[in-house]
Amino acid sequence: MIFPAAIVGLATATPPHVLWQRDVAATARAMFGARYADFERMAKVFETTGVIKRHSAVPLDWFFEPRGWPERTQIYLRAANAMFVAASQATLAAAGLQAAQIDTVVTVSSTGIATPSLEARAAVEIGLRADVARVPVFGLGCAGGVSGLAIAARLAQARPGSNVLLVAIELCTLAFRLDELTKANIVATSLFGDGAAACILRAGDGGAVQVEASGEHLWPDTLDIMGWNVDPQGFGVVFQRSIPAFARANIRAAVAGILARMQLSLADVHRLVCHPGGTKVIAALETAFGLDQGTLDHEREILAQFGNMSAPTVLFVLERLLAGQMPARSLLTSLGPGFTASCVALKCAA
Repeated sequence: MIFPAAIVGLATATPPHVLWQRDVAATARAMFGARYADFERMAKVFETTGVIKRHSAVPLDWFFEPRGWPERTQIYLRAANAMFVAASQATLAAAGLQAAQIDTVVTVSSTGIATPSLEARAAVEIGLRADVARVPVFGLGCAGGVSGLAIAARLAQARPGSNVLLVAIELCTLAFRLDELTKANIVATSLFGDGAAACILRAGDGGAVQVEASGEHLWPDTLDIMGWNVDPQGFGVVFQRSIPAFARANIRAAVAGILARMQLSLADVHRLVCHPGGTKVIAALETAFGLDQGTLDHEREILAQFGNMSAPTVLFVLERLLAGQMPARSLLTSLGPGFTASCVALKCAA
Protein backbone atom coordinates (compact mmCIF):
# COMPACT_ATOMS: atom_id res chain seq x y z
CA MET A 1 0.00 0.00 0.00
CA ILE A 2 1.26 3.47 -0.93
CA PHE A 3 0.77 6.13 1.73
CA PRO A 4 0.65 9.79 0.63
CA ALA A 5 2.96 12.26 2.33
CA ALA A 6 1.19 14.82 4.52
CA ILE A 7 2.24 18.21 5.83
CA VAL A 8 2.40 17.95 9.63
CA GLY A 9 3.98 21.35 10.32
CA LEU A 10 4.84 24.57 8.49
CA ALA A 11 6.47 27.79 9.74
CA THR A 12 8.33 30.79 8.37
CA ALA A 13 11.11 33.13 9.48
CA THR A 14 12.59 36.44 8.38
CA PRO A 15 15.80 38.34 9.20
CA PRO A 16 15.70 41.36 11.54
CA HIS A 17 16.05 44.38 9.22
CA VAL A 18 12.91 45.84 7.61
CA LEU A 19 13.30 47.74 4.35
CA TRP A 20 10.40 50.04 3.52
CA GLN A 21 9.89 50.51 -0.20
CA ARG A 22 9.88 54.30 0.03
CA ASP A 23 13.30 54.20 1.70
CA VAL A 24 14.65 51.71 -0.83
CA ALA A 25 13.47 53.93 -3.69
CA ALA A 26 15.19 56.97 -2.19
CA THR A 27 18.37 54.98 -1.62
CA ALA A 28 18.33 53.63 -5.18
CA ARG A 29 17.96 57.16 -6.53
CA ALA A 30 20.97 58.29 -4.50
CA MET A 31 22.99 55.33 -5.77
CA PHE A 32 21.98 55.22 -9.42
CA GLY A 33 20.32 58.53 -10.34
CA ALA A 34 23.47 60.38 -11.41
CA ARG A 35 25.11 57.34 -13.01
CA TYR A 36 22.28 55.66 -14.89
CA ALA A 37 20.53 57.71 -17.55
CA ASP A 38 17.40 55.54 -17.56
CA PHE A 39 16.94 55.55 -13.79
CA GLU A 40 14.11 58.10 -13.63
CA ARG A 41 12.22 56.23 -16.32
CA MET A 42 12.74 53.01 -14.37
CA ALA A 43 12.01 54.50 -10.93
CA LYS A 44 8.25 53.96 -11.25
CA VAL A 45 8.87 50.24 -10.71
CA PHE A 46 9.27 50.99 -6.98
CA GLU A 47 5.62 52.11 -6.96
CA THR A 48 4.17 49.43 -9.25
CA THR A 49 5.92 46.26 -8.12
CA GLY A 50 3.40 45.64 -5.31
CA VAL A 51 5.94 45.67 -2.47
CA ILE A 52 5.39 47.84 0.62
CA LYS A 53 8.20 46.42 2.74
CA ARG A 54 10.52 43.42 2.93
CA HIS A 55 13.08 41.95 5.28
CA SER A 56 16.85 41.92 4.86
CA ALA A 57 19.82 40.25 6.50
CA VAL A 58 21.63 43.59 6.45
CA PRO A 59 20.53 47.21 7.10
CA LEU A 60 19.93 49.64 4.26
CA ASP A 61 23.20 51.51 4.72
CA TRP A 62 25.15 48.27 4.03
CA PHE A 63 24.27 48.62 0.36
CA PHE A 64 26.07 51.94 -0.09
CA GLU A 65 29.49 50.30 -0.35
CA PRO A 66 30.79 47.92 -3.04
CA ARG A 67 30.68 44.33 -1.81
CA GLY A 68 32.53 41.31 -3.13
CA TRP A 69 31.89 37.61 -3.12
CA PRO A 70 33.74 36.79 0.15
CA GLU A 71 31.83 39.41 2.17
CA ARG A 72 28.47 38.41 0.69
CA THR A 73 29.19 34.75 1.43
CA GLN A 74 30.17 35.44 5.04
CA ILE A 75 26.87 37.23 5.65
CA TYR A 76 24.94 34.55 3.79
CA LEU A 77 26.35 31.80 6.00
CA ARG A 78 25.65 33.69 9.23
CA ALA A 79 22.17 34.96 8.37
CA ALA A 80 21.04 31.78 6.63
CA ASN A 81 22.06 29.72 9.64
CA ALA A 82 20.00 31.94 11.96
CA MET A 83 16.91 31.70 9.76
CA PHE A 84 17.40 27.99 9.21
CA VAL A 85 17.37 27.41 12.96
CA ALA A 86 14.41 29.73 13.58
CA ALA A 87 12.21 28.27 10.83
CA SER A 88 13.12 24.68 11.73
CA GLN A 89 12.44 25.11 15.44
CA ALA A 90 9.11 26.81 14.72
CA THR A 91 7.89 24.04 12.43
CA LEU A 92 9.07 21.36 14.89
CA ALA A 93 6.96 23.06 17.55
CA ALA A 94 3.99 23.24 15.17
CA ALA A 95 4.33 19.52 14.43
CA GLY A 96 4.85 18.58 18.09
CA LEU A 97 8.17 16.92 17.28
CA GLN A 98 11.72 16.99 18.59
CA ALA A 99 14.66 17.57 16.26
CA ALA A 100 15.94 14.06 17.01
CA GLN A 101 12.81 12.69 15.33
CA ILE A 102 13.79 14.17 11.95
CA ASP A 103 15.11 11.49 9.61
CA THR A 104 15.83 13.52 6.45
CA VAL A 105 16.52 17.20 5.77
CA VAL A 106 16.00 18.78 2.34
CA THR A 107 17.61 22.23 2.08
CA VAL A 108 16.70 24.47 -0.87
CA SER A 109 18.68 27.65 -1.52
CA SER A 110 20.02 29.42 -4.62
CA THR A 111 21.28 32.76 -3.23
CA GLY A 112 24.52 31.57 -1.67
CA ILE A 113 26.96 28.69 -1.63
CA ALA A 114 27.65 26.74 1.55
CA THR A 115 29.98 23.77 1.81
CA PRO A 116 29.42 22.21 4.32
CA SER A 117 25.78 22.83 3.49
CA LEU A 118 23.38 24.79 5.67
CA GLU A 119 21.75 21.87 7.45
CA ALA A 120 25.18 20.54 8.48
CA ARG A 121 26.09 23.93 9.93
CA ALA A 122 22.82 24.17 11.88
CA ALA A 123 22.56 20.51 12.91
CA VAL A 124 24.05 20.76 16.40
CA GLU A 125 22.15 23.92 17.32
CA ILE A 126 18.85 22.40 16.21
CA GLY A 127 19.59 19.00 17.72
CA LEU A 128 19.49 16.82 14.58
CA ARG A 129 20.70 13.23 14.87
CA ALA A 130 24.15 12.28 13.64
CA ASP A 131 22.60 9.83 11.15
CA VAL A 132 20.13 12.31 9.62
CA ALA A 133 20.02 12.09 5.81
CA ARG A 134 20.91 15.37 4.10
CA VAL A 135 19.70 16.53 0.67
CA PRO A 136 20.95 20.04 -0.23
CA VAL A 137 19.44 21.44 -3.46
CA PHE A 138 20.82 24.44 -5.40
CA GLY A 139 19.75 26.25 -8.57
CA LEU A 140 15.95 26.02 -8.54
CA GLY A 141 15.47 29.73 -7.82
CA CYS A 142 11.86 30.84 -7.42
CA ALA A 143 10.61 27.33 -8.25
CA GLY A 144 12.51 25.90 -5.29
CA GLY A 145 9.69 26.06 -2.74
CA VAL A 146 7.35 23.94 -4.86
CA SER A 147 10.01 21.62 -6.30
CA GLY A 148 11.54 21.22 -2.83
CA LEU A 149 8.16 20.25 -1.41
CA ALA A 150 7.80 17.66 -4.17
CA ILE A 151 11.24 16.21 -3.41
CA ALA A 152 10.56 16.09 0.34
CA ALA A 153 7.17 14.43 -0.25
CA ARG A 154 8.70 11.70 -2.41
CA LEU A 155 11.35 11.01 0.23
CA ALA A 156 8.69 10.80 2.94
CA GLN A 157 6.54 8.50 0.82
CA ALA A 158 9.53 6.22 0.18
CA ARG A 159 9.93 5.64 3.94
CA PRO A 160 6.48 5.68 5.60
CA GLY A 161 6.61 6.89 9.18
CA SER A 162 9.82 8.87 8.73
CA ASN A 163 9.87 12.65 9.23
CA VAL A 164 11.27 14.80 6.42
CA LEU A 165 12.15 18.42 7.14
CA LEU A 166 12.16 20.80 4.19
CA VAL A 167 13.82 24.20 4.59
CA ALA A 168 13.67 26.72 1.73
CA ILE A 169 15.84 29.73 2.51
CA GLU A 170 16.95 32.67 0.38
CA LEU A 171 18.87 35.88 0.99
CA CYS A 172 18.05 37.65 -2.25
CA THR A 173 19.11 41.10 -1.03
CA LEU A 174 22.75 39.99 -0.88
CA ALA A 175 22.72 39.86 -4.69
CA PHE A 176 22.20 43.64 -4.90
CA ARG A 177 24.79 45.10 -7.28
CA LEU A 178 25.96 48.69 -6.95
CA ASP A 179 28.09 48.22 -10.08
CA GLU A 180 25.39 47.01 -12.49
CA LEU A 181 23.60 49.84 -14.27
CA THR A 182 20.92 47.68 -15.85
CA LYS A 183 17.16 47.44 -15.99
CA ALA A 184 17.30 43.94 -14.45
CA ASN A 185 19.26 45.21 -11.45
CA ILE A 186 16.80 48.06 -10.82
CA VAL A 187 13.84 45.66 -11.01
CA ALA A 188 15.58 43.26 -8.62
CA THR A 189 16.32 46.14 -6.22
CA SER A 190 12.61 47.03 -6.15
CA LEU A 191 11.36 43.50 -5.67
CA PHE A 192 13.44 41.02 -3.68
CA GLY A 193 13.59 40.28 0.04
CA ASP A 194 14.97 37.62 2.38
CA GLY A 195 13.12 34.84 4.16
CA ALA A 196 12.87 31.16 5.06
CA ALA A 197 10.10 28.59 5.28
CA ALA A 198 10.23 25.11 6.80
CA CYS A 199 7.75 22.26 6.75
CA ILE A 200 7.69 18.66 7.93
CA LEU A 201 6.21 15.85 5.89
CA ARG A 202 5.36 12.32 6.94
CA ALA A 203 3.64 9.44 5.16
CA GLY A 204 1.49 6.86 6.90
CA ASP A 205 -0.08 8.84 9.74
CA GLY A 206 -0.99 12.37 10.76
CA GLY A 207 -1.44 15.53 8.74
CA ALA A 208 -4.66 17.02 7.43
CA VAL A 209 -3.18 18.13 4.08
CA GLN A 210 -1.69 15.49 1.81
CA VAL A 211 0.63 15.84 -1.18
CA GLU A 212 -1.42 14.18 -3.89
CA ALA A 213 0.98 14.51 -6.85
CA SER A 214 3.65 16.74 -8.35
CA GLY A 215 5.06 17.62 -11.74
CA GLU A 216 7.18 20.04 -13.73
CA HIS A 217 7.36 21.54 -17.20
CA LEU A 218 10.64 22.74 -18.74
CA TRP A 219 10.36 25.01 -21.77
CA PRO A 220 13.12 24.60 -24.39
CA ASP A 221 15.34 27.53 -25.37
CA THR A 222 14.42 29.64 -22.32
CA LEU A 223 17.68 29.73 -20.37
CA ASP A 224 17.83 33.51 -20.81
CA ILE A 225 14.56 34.26 -18.98
CA MET A 226 15.81 34.00 -15.40
CA GLY A 227 18.98 33.06 -13.55
CA TRP A 228 22.32 34.25 -12.22
CA ASN A 229 25.48 35.56 -13.81
CA VAL A 230 28.43 34.78 -11.52
CA ASP A 231 31.54 36.96 -11.29
CA PRO A 232 34.05 38.01 -8.58
CA GLN A 233 31.51 40.47 -7.14
CA GLY A 234 28.83 37.82 -6.63
CA PHE A 235 25.58 36.92 -8.33
CA GLY A 236 24.07 39.21 -10.96
CA VAL A 237 20.40 38.75 -11.76
CA VAL A 238 19.32 37.66 -15.25
CA PHE A 239 15.96 38.90 -16.58
CA GLN A 240 16.24 38.89 -20.37
CA ARG A 241 12.58 38.52 -21.27
CA SER A 242 9.27 39.66 -19.85
CA ILE A 243 8.24 37.02 -17.32
CA PRO A 244 4.62 38.31 -17.02
CA ALA A 245 4.14 38.13 -20.79
CA PHE A 246 5.67 34.67 -20.95
CA ALA A 247 3.49 33.44 -18.08
CA ARG A 248 0.34 34.89 -19.62
CA ALA A 249 1.03 33.12 -22.92
CA ASN A 250 2.39 29.78 -21.71
CA ILE A 251 1.53 28.85 -18.11
CA ARG A 252 -2.03 27.56 -18.57
CA ALA A 253 -1.13 24.92 -21.17
CA ALA A 254 1.90 23.79 -19.15
CA VAL A 255 -0.11 23.43 -15.93
CA ALA A 256 -2.92 21.66 -17.78
CA GLY A 257 -0.35 19.16 -19.07
CA ILE A 258 1.08 18.63 -15.57
CA LEU A 259 -2.43 18.07 -14.19
CA ALA A 260 -3.28 15.65 -16.98
CA ARG A 261 -0.30 13.52 -15.97
CA MET A 262 -1.77 13.56 -12.45
CA GLN A 263 -5.10 12.45 -13.98
CA LEU A 264 -6.60 15.78 -12.96
CA SER A 265 -7.75 18.95 -14.73
CA LEU A 266 -7.98 22.62 -13.83
CA ALA A 267 -11.67 22.05 -13.07
CA ASP A 268 -10.61 19.73 -10.24
CA VAL A 269 -8.56 22.47 -8.53
CA HIS A 270 -10.41 24.64 -6.03
CA ARG A 271 -7.59 27.10 -5.31
CA LEU A 272 -4.35 27.95 -7.09
CA VAL A 273 -1.56 28.82 -4.64
CA CYS A 274 0.97 30.78 -6.67
CA HIS A 275 4.45 32.12 -6.17
CA PRO A 276 3.94 35.92 -6.20
CA GLY A 277 6.88 36.91 -8.39
CA GLY A 278 5.59 40.47 -8.68
CA THR A 279 2.30 42.27 -9.06
CA LYS A 280 2.45 41.99 -12.88
CA VAL A 281 3.19 38.28 -12.61
CA ILE A 282 0.20 37.80 -10.29
CA ALA A 283 -2.06 39.67 -12.71
CA ALA A 284 -0.68 37.62 -15.62
CA LEU A 285 -1.43 34.38 -13.77
CA GLU A 286 -4.98 35.48 -13.02
CA THR A 287 -5.50 36.32 -16.71
CA ALA A 288 -3.93 33.07 -17.91
CA PHE A 289 -6.10 30.92 -15.65
CA GLY A 290 -9.28 32.91 -16.27
CA LEU A 291 -9.50 34.20 -12.70
CA ASP A 292 -11.00 37.52 -11.68
CA GLN A 293 -8.35 40.14 -10.97
CA GLY A 294 -7.80 40.11 -7.21
CA THR A 295 -8.53 36.39 -6.78
CA LEU A 296 -4.95 35.67 -5.69
CA ASP A 297 -5.38 37.76 -2.55
CA HIS A 298 -2.95 35.93 -0.25
CA GLU A 299 -0.30 36.18 -2.94
CA ARG A 300 -0.67 39.96 -3.14
CA GLU A 301 -0.57 40.30 0.66
CA ILE A 302 2.63 38.26 0.98
CA LEU A 303 4.27 40.20 -1.84
CA ALA A 304 3.32 43.50 -0.20
CA GLN A 305 4.66 42.58 3.23
CA PHE A 306 7.69 40.44 2.34
CA GLY A 307 8.57 41.06 -1.31
CA ASN A 308 9.66 38.25 -3.59
CA MET A 309 11.83 35.99 -1.41
CA SER A 310 12.34 33.49 -4.24
CA ALA A 311 11.93 29.83 -3.14
CA PRO A 312 10.18 30.22 0.25
CA THR A 313 7.62 32.79 -0.90
CA VAL A 314 4.96 30.33 -2.05
CA LEU A 315 5.24 28.53 1.30
CA PHE A 316 4.49 31.86 3.04
CA VAL A 317 1.31 31.94 0.90
CA LEU A 318 0.52 28.35 1.85
CA GLU A 319 1.01 29.17 5.54
CA ARG A 320 -1.56 31.94 5.19
CA LEU A 321 -3.99 29.55 3.49
CA LEU A 322 -3.49 26.83 6.11
CA ALA A 323 -4.37 29.32 8.84
CA GLY A 324 -7.86 29.61 7.36
CA GLN A 325 -10.15 27.16 5.60
CA MET A 326 -8.07 24.95 3.34
CA PRO A 327 -9.87 24.03 0.10
CA ALA A 328 -10.47 20.37 -0.73
CA ARG A 329 -7.81 20.45 -3.44
CA SER A 330 -5.27 23.18 -4.15
CA LEU A 331 -2.37 23.44 -6.58
CA LEU A 332 0.91 25.08 -5.65
CA THR A 333 2.56 26.63 -8.69
CA SER A 334 5.83 28.43 -9.23
CA LEU A 335 8.00 29.58 -12.12
CA GLY A 336 11.77 29.41 -11.94
CA PRO A 337 14.99 29.34 -13.93
CA GLY A 338 15.19 26.74 -16.62
CA PHE A 339 12.57 28.15 -17.51
CA THR A 340 10.40 25.84 -15.43
CA ALA A 341 6.89 25.54 -14.05
CA SER A 342 6.66 23.42 -10.92
CA CYS A 343 3.40 22.17 -9.41
CA VAL A 344 2.29 20.25 -6.31
CA ALA A 345 -1.32 19.16 -5.82
CA LEU A 346 -2.50 19.23 -2.20
CA LYS A 347 -5.60 17.44 -0.97
CA CYS A 348 -7.31 17.69 2.39
CA ALA A 349 -7.37 14.31 4.11
CA ALA A 350 -10.82 12.77 4.41
